[in-house]
Formats: sequence, structure tokens, C-alpha cells
Amino acid sequence: MKASVLETIKRSAAVPSVPQVVLRFLEIMQDPNFEYRDLVKVLSADAGTVSEVLRLSNSALFGVRNKIVSLQHGLTLLGPKRVRSLLLGRYLVDSMSKKQVGGLDMSYFWRRSLASSVVASHIAESMAPRHRDEASVGALLADIGIPILVEAMESSYSPVVGHYRPNGKLFTPEEEVDAVEVTHGEVSAMVMAHWKLPDEVTNAVNLHQSANPGDGDVATIARILNASDRIAKLLCEMPDPENVATECLEATTFVGVETAVLLELLPTIEHDIEDLADTLRIDVIPSKVYALVAQSIQDHLAAATVTST
Repeated sequence: MKASVLETIKRSAAVPSVPQVVLRFLEIMQDPNFEYRDLVKVLSADAGTVSEVLRLSNSALFGVRNKIVSLQHGLTLLGPKRVRSLLLGRYLVDSMSKKQVGGLDMSYFWRRSLASSVVASHIAESMAPRHRDEASVGALLADIGIPILVEAMESSYSPVVGHYRPNGKLFTPEEEVDAVEVTHGEVSAMVMAHWKLPDEVTNAVNLHQSANPGDGDVATIARILNASDRIAKLLCEMPDPENVATECLEATTFVGVETAVLLELLPTIEHDIEDLADTLRIDVIPSKVYALVAQSIQDHLAAATVTST
């Protein structure tokens, strides 16, 4: 039954579309022996995509000193994996921004997805640097199944999605299965596979809600996605100070990373999130909320770390 539900969702208008040029780019990258010239050739066929790659290459996120004016230079600078992530993220944002998703605060959705992507990138850089890009795009898209389920199965899914808000509780996969027979992680993974993202990313997204994703590279990425989402949730609300340290320590323990890694990324988290939002053209109201919450997390986590030593 679960397979039929996923297939119904896959065929529905709820699944965002991606331009053919990007799909072709993703297909080429599935070949481990792909050539740069093939990527340049397929991207060059669409002037809008060329313009987008150049814009991304020159964004503040990457601090380029000299303006990038050639597609090949931009592709070389960013690397195919990052171009893949950024293009997919950009077109996804554009597609989703045109939808009216009842009962879901899309502003909060993007804030949390952006924060999760930034946190995942930092954690992966520390513990699994060769999977940084996979962790970053996985975290950005891990919850895409939520608005898709809202659109495709609104009446059944609304009791669950009502918790996806500031200070809402973390709903469980079991609650989602009871409501609609599938989890949002399964839907996200199904859509990402449809978009031809690498198996290790889609499988990690499929497992990111699991309390025991296992061992190996996929499990490592899944753990990073799980921890980054829990930390991102704290960054998108004003959490109870009494619970901040506990929740962060549980997240870092689950992923197997030192709390020092989290403490190091918090001071610049707001700037990093705003840069990513600007790169993907996501409207995020400038504020000091991230910084204030990050400081609160930093203070309580540092105090808890000192107490435990």
C-alpha cells in the first residue's frame, strides 16, 4: 500500500517540476566517469541556466574576488556537486514559491531548511568532509516531502503538519504513517530519486528520521541530517532555555560530533544563513533572531559542557 501511495503522490501536481536542462545535468552526473565538457555543453543549451550558474558563482556566499564571466570557470570554481545542489535548490524554491500550501507556514519552512543546510554543512566539514555537499543539499531538501504531502493529502496530513511551526513538537514517523501511510522523509527521498540525485543522498534522506540508521556513509549522512534539523528547529524559535543544552547535546551525541563543533559555528550562523538565502533567492526577513537564539544556545551549551567536565 505504501508503494501505491508514493506513486500517487509522484504523479500528482504536488511534486515540483525541474527544468529539463537541470534533469539532463543530473543524469550526466550519475556517470562516475562524466566529463566536464559534457556538463558545460548541456548547461550552455539554456541561456537562463547559464545566467543562473554565473550569478551563483559570483554570490557573496563564495567570496569570489574577480568576477566570474565564463560558464566553465564557474563550474570549475564551484564544482559539479555544488552546482547541482545550488541549481536544484534554486529551481525548487522558484517552483514552490508559486504554490499555495494550506496550513503550512512556508516562510518558517524555508528558514528551518536553510538553517538545517548550514548546520549540516558545518558538521559534515568536521566529521565527514567528503560528504559535505551531500549533507548540505540533503538537509536543504529533507523536509520537501512536508509541503508535498500537505498539497497532495491536506485533509489527512493537516493534524500532523500543524506541529511544524515555531515551538511545535517534533512529530514522529509513526504519526505520519498513521495519518497518510508514509513519512515525509520517504516522500522527500522519492522525489529526490525522481530528480536523479545520488543514491547516497536519497537513501540518507529516507533514513534521516530513524533513531537507528545503521552504519556506513549513508547512515553518517542520515545522522547529520537528523541532528542538523533538530538544531535548526531551535534556531527558528525562542526555545525554553532549560531544554536548549539537553536538546543540543542529544543531537551532537546522536551524530557523534564534539559539542565544540556546534559552539564554533554558532557565532556566524546568521550570516551564513542569510548568504545562502540570498544565493537561493529566498526571502528571509533580516533580523537578529538567529543570532539571539544562537547566543542563547551557545551560553547554555557552554555552561552544560563545563558542568559535565
